[in-house]
Amino acid sequence: MSKLNDCYKSLLNQVNFKPAVGIVLGSGLGNFADTIQVVQTIEYSNIEGFPVSTVSGHKGRYVFGYVGNIPVVIMQGRVHYYEGYSMEDVVLPIRLMGLMGIENLILTNAAGGLDEDMKPGDLMMITDQISSFVPSPLIGKNDDSLGTRFPDMSNIYNKDLQNLVRNVAYANGISLREGVYVQFTGPNYESPAEVRMAKMLGGSAVGMSTACEALAANHMGIKLIGISCISNLASGISETPLNHLEVKQAADRVAPVFQKLVTEIVKVLKINSN
Repeated sequence: MSKLNDCYKSLLNQVNFKPAVGIVLGSGLGNFADTIQVVQTIEYSNIEGFPVSTVSGHKGRYVFGYVGNIPVVIMQGRVHYYEGYSMEDVVLPIRLMGLMGIENLILTNAAGGLDEDMKPGDLMMITDQISSFVPSPLIGKNDDSLGTRFPDMSNIYNKDLQNLVRNVAYANGISLREGVYVQFTGPNYESPAEVRMAKMLGGSAVGMSTACEALAANHMGIKLIGISCISNLASGISETPLNHLEVKQAADRVAPVFQKLVTEIVKVLKINSN
C-alpha cells in the first residue's frame, strides 16, 4: 500500500484532474486515446515507483481528457505479469485509477477466439472470467481501505452495465459477441491442448491480461465493463502460427468500430449515473 500511496502522491503533484471513467486500452487499441479531447498526458516513467510496460505497441502513459463532456482517464498501454512484475505491480495502475475517483472502468484487450465461428476483428463483451491460471492480486495482507478481505465475485462484470453495452451496440448497429474470458500468464501463446481445456471450462476467448485487473477493481467497488477484440483464432483452431503482429493488425482493422462503441458507452455511463 505504501508504494501505491507514493505513486498517488507523485501523480497528484503533476495533474489536477478528477476522472469519472477509466479506460484501459489493449494491444493495438491505443489510438483511441488520440480521438478524445486531451487535457494532459503523464508518462508512466514519470510517476514514482510506477511499473512501466515493455510491450511493443504500448505507449505507456495515462491520458486525461474528455469523451464529449465526460472526464476520463485512459491507460494507453498496460503492464503484464509475464513482463516479470509482481501481481501487486500489475494491478497497481488500476488501483491508482480507483484512488483518482473513477466509478466505472472499461477494460479492453486483444484476445484469441476459442469458437470456430469467430473471426479476427469480432468484438466480444466479457460476461464472466476465469482467472485460476494466474496468481490473485488479492493474495497477501488485505488493505481494508481498498476493499474487504473476501470480496464477492458473482458480478465482476456488472450485469446492469452489460445491458447498457448491449443497448449501445444495438443502437449503433455494432455486432457484439458475448463470452467468458480466460487469462493465462503468457508470454507464450497457448498450446492446442490448453485451448481445448479452456473451451471445456466454458471459455470463449483467451489472453494474457484483464482478469487480474478486474479482480482488483471489483475489490475496490468499481463497476466494470470488459470488451475483447478477437484478434486471432487460438492455437489448434487457427491453421497458421500465431504472432503479435497479427494481433495488432486485427485490432487496427476494427479500431473505428471499437472507438465508436467505447465513445457511446461512456456517454451512456454518464447518463446512467445522473
